[in-house]
Amino acid sequence: MSAQILPSVGSFGVRIAGTGSAVPSQVLSNADLARMVETDDDWIFQRTGIRERRISNPDTEGTYTLSRDALGRAIEAAKIDPNTIDLVICGTCTMEMSCPSTACRISAAVGAKSAAAFDLVAACCGYVYTLNVADALIRSGSYKTIAIVGCDAMSSIIDYTDRGTSILFGDAAGAAILTRDTDRTKGCLYQHMGADGSDWGSLYIPRRQRDIPPQDAENRNQLGKLRMEGREVFKFAVNKFREVIEDAMAKTSLGVNDIGQVICHQSNVRIIDAARERIGFDREQVYVNIDRFGNSSAGSVGLCFDQLWKAGKVPCEKPVVFVAFGGGLTWASSVWQL
Repeated sequence: MSAQILPSVGSFGVRIAGTGSAVPSQVLSNADLARMVETDDDWIFQRTGIRERRISNPDTEGTYTLSRDALGRAIEAAKIDPNTIDLVICGTCTMEMSCPSTACRISAAVGAKSAAAFDLVAACCGYVYTLNVADALIRSGSYKTIAIVGCDAMSSIIDYTDRGTSILFGDAAGAAILTRDTDRTKGCLYQHMGADGSDWGSLYIPRRQRDIPPQDAENRNQLGKLRMEGREVFKFAVNKFREVIEDAMAKTSLGVNDIGQVICHQSNVRIIDAARERIGFDREQVYVNIDRFGNSSAGSVGLCFDQLWKAGKVPCEKPVVFVAFGGGLTWASSVWQL
């Protein structure tokens, strides 16, 4: 576990110059799922807040294409030459290939020919982890301009005979361009990244039979597909979501009214609403799009951020809080002055 208050560290601030996102065109509605597994729209919506999610065409779309398109749009929004990008980081757990990395492939596709590149695996925390890493690297003076992407094509790892996972997940990518700024007050004011690997078996993707823990031996999901112990993950998420936000507020001395937006991982609307009500945020402060896009893992926070950016709700005068939690088990926060 690590946490840092950062304005006093390094000689530079960090500015987000532009954002982008991408989702597949194909919609998988609750009614569609009801024809695949034993469920219905009311059952899904009451438990998750989801009405529909986006699903990739496996012949033409996936993590690579979504990441590429989101990054291309972020570069266009930032109005920069892609050759000025020093580093590309892609947060994903659904890369089509482990070698080369998705980051290498998309950096070539968008024309970032001189950029270093690597993938970062933190499940649903992928975007916030990449955001924190990129800010620290720029603030230290090691890099000037970094492109980040959070993307997961969850449809590629879902067993659509499993009601517990199939109703939750969709595909999306979110990207941003971070660049050095002379104003040291801009950028990440506080960041926190944590993990507890002792409960990894509650949310995992086994590739081999020998990797399945004894307590999950009766699970009928296919190898290579996501397995989740829903009750344990829900319990973890409810507690950790509120805990991480409250920690960020305490460490930065920010009250509820001091925060412009909370941009959170879209896991379950019940989890989001419980944390929002407990802490005291207004609905307008906590952006929600899970009803239309489902849980897109590493893609969800970046997609929300891009939609808020395009709607003119960020940048704003008040700090923005990014927060996520997911498989690993992992969690992360990032408080930004944009």
